[in-house]
Amino acid sequence: MSQTPLWRIALVVPEAHAPAFAEAVGDHADAVSTFELEEGGNWLVEATLYGAPDEARLQSRVAVLAKALGIEEPRLAVENLPPIDWVSHSYQGFPPIRAGRFFVHGSHHEGIVPAGSIPLLVDAATAFGTGEHGSTNGCLQALDRLSRHLKLPRGGRGGALDMGCGSGILALAVAKRWRVPVTAVDIDPEAVRVTRINAALNGQKTMIRAQGGDGYHTRIVGRHKPYTLITANILARPLSRMAPQLRRHLKKGGYAVLAGLLNRQERHVIQAHRNQGLRLVARIPVGEWTTLVVKR
Repeated sequence: MSQTPLWRIALVVPEAHAPAFAEAVGDHADAVSTFELEEGGNWLVEATLYGAPDEARLQSRVAVLAKALGIEEPRLAVENLPPIDWVSHSYQGFPPIRAGRFFVHGSHHEGIVPAGSIPLLVDAATAFGTGEHGSTNGCLQALDRLSRHLKLPRGGRGGALDMGCGSGILALAVAKRWRVPVTAVDIDPEAVRVTRINAALNGQKTMIRAQGGDGYHTRIVGRHKPYTLITANILARPLSRMAPQLRRHLKKGGYAVLAGLLNRQERHVIQAHRNQGLRLVARIPVGEWTTLVVKR
């Protein structure tokens, strides 16, 4: 683990100006994010970086931007964050999770696996997806419901695709529940690496074809289309942008599970898929996140 201290930069600004301030402080940081504090009101712009920032330069940049936008200069918070043992921290914050018939647990779990459940061993790692997040939990619930009536072919074309596989948790869920091969793709090489590790840990090494690539343009994706089931736990904008490609890769009568969107973003994502002739058949809200199931 790096010994370089982690610092936090934060400020609160009106919603309309959040992107501009995120760009301003983002130039000084390793990661930046924006969060809505109240609907139609202020947003929190938050950034983190390794090593102390040039606070004077940062303050000057924020002041100049505020003046240019004609708003009061926001208060800039700059603080050194205490070191954290992230592995232990993640384990403590990752108790076993039930989502339908799926039972998600880490390797540190010493209890029993409930009878009749489908165990998924997924440790907290550098790739997204351990089941506790609302979007992942909603996807698992959707897959559990679909499995009650949806049949997937055991080989060849027409199987399952996990687009943006992250930790591989959804690919694992499909492979274990339906006992079919799953194509798993992610643009992030680390996600592909973690997916392969999790597949091996769950005894699904030969069932999950994990490869890196550019979404639906990845060669392996085209090789096994059209799919009866596609899972895509990404983000609202890419989901909407990729809707035409999803339709072309989804078999008639097939289903797609879409997630990674906030409740307030679901209308936009639904409309993007309706424009492609896909019909909404289920929506599963979990906290502030919504999972959608559409059918071609």
